Amino acid sequence: MDQKPITLIPFSHFERVFLEKVALAARSEYLVTVAIRETHLDLSEFYDPARRQYNGNELLKVVDSLAPPESSKTLGLFTVDLFIPILTYIFGQAYLGGKSGIASVYRLSGERYGIADEGDSLTERFCKEVNHELGHMAGLVHCHTPTCVMRSSTYVEDIDQKSRNLCLKCRSELGLTLPS
Repeated sequence: MDQKPITLIPFSHFERVFLEKVALAARSEYLVTVAIRETHLDLSEFYDPARRQYNGNELLKVVDSLAPPESSKTLGLFTVDLFIPILTYIFGQAYLGGKSGIASVYRLSGERYGIADEGDSLTERFCKEVNHELGHMAGLVHCHTPTCVMRSSTYVEDIDQKSRNLCLKCRSELGLTLPS
């Protein structure tokens, strides 16, 4: 992965400690500096009243346009329900091999599905989703290794079953050494 920093841009309110944990997870996995850059965006123009969700494709374009030139990758962080026209909902999305991506915590709470969350489940799931989208930005496609963070996730239970880390094959594709 490029040695320029990754930038996380929260477009909703997140607790600072939560953001720092997410940044640490990304830094530990991709071995680059991770910056958090505050900004504001009126999300109302991205809301689709018929679906009662926010258009992920359009938000991804905005994040791409706001990507700071000093960053290798920029990921927009949201708390709203995201969709793309061909899917009911998404946890996140990114340009494959590109500079930009998005991720949302909206559908990551176990309470939404009648699952008892234990400990720091929401933070752990979001760290996995962020690392997954960063993997796509680095050029990785979905992996078939069950515990790899690049395995596709349709349901929150899928996210719970994988780790927040890349498997050896995916790490090798990116030329990364094992995290310490």
